[in-house]
Formats: sequence, structure tokens, C-alpha cells
Amino acid sequence: MTFWYTHDMGGWGWFGMSVGMVLFWALIVTVLVLVVRSVDHPRERTRTPAAPTPEQILGERYARGEIDEEEYRRRLSTLRNGPPPRS
Repeated sequence: MTFWYTHDMGGWGWFGMSVGMVLFWALIVTVLVLVVRSVDHPRERTRTPAAPTPEQILGERYARGEIDEEEYRRRLSTLRNGPPPRS
């Protein structure tokens, strides 16, 4: 009849419950952190601007007066069509 009166948990039972609770709360915290990160979208705010295309760089040089119109048109044509054939 002592079976009905021994509801005490042994040392391994306490250890198992303690580890289980730590793992449970670690799982809850991890899920919360992942949800907050996915809602925040930090990737969109830290985007770097796209590098200018060669045509944009050429246009900027022409606008600053570094090259004249003839050279601008020649280089623009080369960029769009490829280098002229060699003789």
C-alpha cells in the first residue's frame, strides 16, 4: 500500500524538469526574436545604392565638361554597339 503514498520525484525527475523548462523558455525567446526580426525587415533599410552604369558615368563626365560632345557621342556609341572593327 505504500505505492499510493510515494508521489515524490527522484533527483533525475527534478533534473529533467529543470532542463525541460530551460529548453522551453529558450524556444519561446528564439521564436519571439525571429518574429520581431522578420517583421522589422532590416535588409530593406540597409540596401546600398546601385552602382552607376557606364552610360551614367559618361553622362556625368559630359555634364561636368570633362569631355566634349564629339567624344561623348563616340564613347556612347562604343558602349552601345561595341568597339569599331579593326582595319
